[in-house]
Amino acid sequence: MKAHDGMYIDGAWRPAAGSDTIEVVNPADEQVVGRVPAGTAEDVDAAVRAARAAFPAWAATPPAERAARLAALRDVLDARKDEIAETVTAELGSPLPFSQAVHAGVPILVAGSYAELAATYAFEERVGNSVVHQEPVGVVGAITPWNYPLHQIVAKVAPALAAGCTIVLKPAEDTPLTAQLFAEAVAEAGVPAGVFNLVTGLGPVAGQALAEHPDVDLVSFTGSTAVGRRIGAAAGAAVKRVALELGGKSANVILPSADLAKAVNVGVANVMSNSGQTCSAWTRMLVHDSRYEEAVELAAAAALKYGDRIGPVVNAKQQARVRSYIEKGVSEGARLVVGGPEAPRPQGYFVSPTVFADVEPGMTIAQEEIFGPVLSILRYEDEEDAVRIANGTVYGLAGAVWAGDEAEAVAFARRLDTGQVDINGGRFNPRAPFGGYKQSGVGRELGTHGLSEYLQTKSLQF
Repeated sequence: MKAHDGMYIDGAWRPAAGSDTIEVVNPADEQVVGRVPAGTAEDVDAAVRAARAAFPAWAATPPAERAARLAALRDVLDARKDEIAETVTAELGSPLPFSQAVHAGVPILVAGSYAELAATYAFEERVGNSVVHQEPVGVVGAITPWNYPLHQIVAKVAPALAAGCTIVLKPAEDTPLTAQLFAEAVAEAGVPAGVFNLVTGLGPVAGQALAEHPDVDLVSFTGSTAVGRRIGAAAGAAVKRVALELGGKSANVILPSADLAKAVNVGVANVMSNSGQTCSAWTRMLVHDSRYEEAVELAAAAALKYGDRIGPVVNAKQQARVRSYIEKGVSEGARLVVGGPEAPRPQGYFVSPTVFADVEPGMTIAQEEIFGPVLSILRYEDEEDAVRIANGTVYGLAGAVWAGDEAEAVAFARRLDTGQVDINGGRFNPRAPFGGYKQSGVGRELGTHGLSEYLQTKSLQF
């Protein structure tokens, strides 16, 4: 697609307030694939004012009509799914088959789920002598990351639209072309002017201006825990609501009774997919002493298959960050089984699929989010040891448990301090809530729980 040289504000593409631009680089070949404007606080203010002006009419729009606009948006995204996949591949470097199946396919499912929810959700209920009414929170500032550029947009914008909120979106500067394509889809779906607005730009400029804007009622942010803290602090000063989906260091716990080969192979695939750039990736594999070396061999064989099948990481800075973590793992005494810090290709921001064994729970690579194709395999002695290790980080976003008996896996999963656990390879559910414990965030996305983030409650007594 051709990049727009303006901002999408109040239903039209408008010139940016400033003249600075951002180059969009394909991380697979380091070639510039587009340029977008670098938004300023003035651009953000114009977008927020448009959203505020559009809010009363959109909030008063019947849920059935909001559902119809979401259904139309889903259909437009579906019709343009090939273009979406090609755009994500161009700016993120994701292999095209993965872009088609995940980057394009999942947001269509999520948009469809909110079209259904908007039409069926009970915005009012009778509680004794009261009517409890839920209404939209107001203007939403959505700040999204680059790792799943369309999914993260849809996971915020769709429930906000369903709730009756208006939105200003500031997408990641590495993947703004997908966001511009989404803005085109919103217009094509007939969403009224001002209900959705897009400002491209840098986080410390446009993102900060959006988070701190006094007329933004809720900030929904997905990204690093460090940035989430700053957004939370800024919102707290204004007593403003936030929804924060932050980092993770999820555990994949393989109990002795599990199908080891399946658990290891699925676990490796989970870590290597999207070049490891997934906040919920199961980057710590916990294996009982009695099956540890077998698991290491299986993981090494599985990881080697990904050598030519995964794309690059998003940019040179991220490549250097991931390689530095691999070097840290080696220096702290972990056993490098597959991969390593050396760049596998002379061009592009590639990182070798890497597996570490003999990882101790306190090591840096077992505690900090790497956001690259790096797996740490840890051993445990018994169930209590496994629970201690699994819960032994500041994060609590996701995880997995494998066991020969489903009840055994569920019992163990209930002991994990994390927001989502896959049992024996459970499938993705677009209606299940997603979000974290501890420093993995505040609030939930997807399904009714995701919708409720954009609603506030009023009680009428009779």
